[in-house]
Amino acid sequence: MNTNFVEELRWRGMLHDIMPGTEELLTKEVTTGYIGFDPTAESLHIGSLIPIIILMHFQKAGHKPLALVGGATGMIGDPSGKSNERNLLDEETLNRNVAGLKRTLERFLDFDGDAENAAELVNNYDWMKDISLIDFVRDVGKHLTVNYMMAKDSVKKRLGSESNVGMSFTEFTYQLFQGYDFYHLYKNKNCLLQMGGSDQWGNITTGTELVRRKAQGKAYALTCPLITKADGTKFGKSEGGNVWLDKELTSPYKFYQFWFNASDEDAENYIKKFTFLDKEIIDALIAEHKEAPHMRILQKRVGEEVTCMVHSREDYENALKASGILFGKATAEELNALGEQTFLDVFGGVPQAEVSRDAIEAGIDIVAAFAENGFLKSNGEVRRALKENSISINKEKVKDDFVVGTKDLIADKYVLLQRGKKNYFLLKVV
Repeated sequence: MNTNFVEELRWRGMLHDIMPGTEELLTKEVTTGYIGFDPTAESLHIGSLIPIIILMHFQKAGHKPLALVGGATGMIGDPSGKSNERNLLDEETLNRNVAGLKRTLERFLDFDGDAENAAELVNNYDWMKDISLIDFVRDVGKHLTVNYMMAKDSVKKRLGSESNVGMSFTEFTYQLFQGYDFYHLYKNKNCLLQMGGSDQWGNITTGTELVRRKAQGKAYALTCPLITKADGTKFGKSEGGNVWLDKELTSPYKFYQFWFNASDEDAENYIKKFTFLDKEIIDALIAEHKEAPHMRILQKRVGEEVTCMVHSREDYENALKASGILFGKATAEELNALGEQTFLDVFGGVPQAEVSRDAIEAGIDIVAAFAENGFLKSNGEVRRALKENSISINKEKVKDDFVVGTKDLIADKYVLLQRGKKNYFLLKVV
């Protein structure tokens, strides 16, 4: 083994529950282990980064990771941690989501077929699709009692007083399906370990129990804590919704900003869990940050490491440039270089007004551009601002004879108006 996988998770605060004997197994031999990902969307969001990173640590330690995409279980919906039943997905949506998850996971794990511990992608639909209900109930269901299944937290929560919807038979069977996945991988891939979030412990141990009863074998379990934010709000969401690992859904600029805007307490937690920096470097960064918290050393380093890992070094550098543009100097050329989506991510929250393409093509006097679209209150205020040299178009200072035209369009449809350093307004051509 290259490193002690469990010890690595332990010092990073990524270990919650571990079945006895698991650490001994992992230090003794190359082990196959898996984590499941349910295809509830076309991409994964940053809440799924922890299980992905655990698989990356697992592979770096010399072990063989399996990433299971739940093409079958995704048709049911995991009740763990949920107070209401999930909406069931149709097959077309599910297949599209499965394909999206595969594309995402392939960016993080080494699937080189020549390596002994090359990662593999598996889809439980492949082995579930040919099993009849009668066969499943007879061959799987008989090994686990209803009493055993009712004792799981995911079931008790839904049947308790805090839930007024109960639990359908469909969701009640979920742990049997997940347990059978573990059994199947144990038999066919010699997979001895399942990992996941702490809310998955019940489902995972159903699998180890099924391996014990049906195969007379020994399987192992390990979970990590669910990520929480210091202020109690849900991790993985920004004001605009989920933060996705796909740049088409969340731009690298917004992705970087999520980490940059973390609290000091959260950043100290994130740098251990979301980066591969070693303990000495992390301890030094934490100490340096505490000397000058206003410099946001931890937030910047977490943002750099995670943005480069999820996207690329180029995307990170562009995100930095975009971050600097809002309060720093820039040229129209640099604004155009951001691309439309990143430009809107940076300036989309500022007040806007629409102008016709005909008006832009004819040219709009600088005073009219600022006064007639609701940015400044009057022509007089615009003229005073021009005398103060505080009026800019696309971050560049202009004089009172300037005319806004098609030459000034960003992404062929926007003009950025600015008074002073922090007051912005966006003209959108329609």
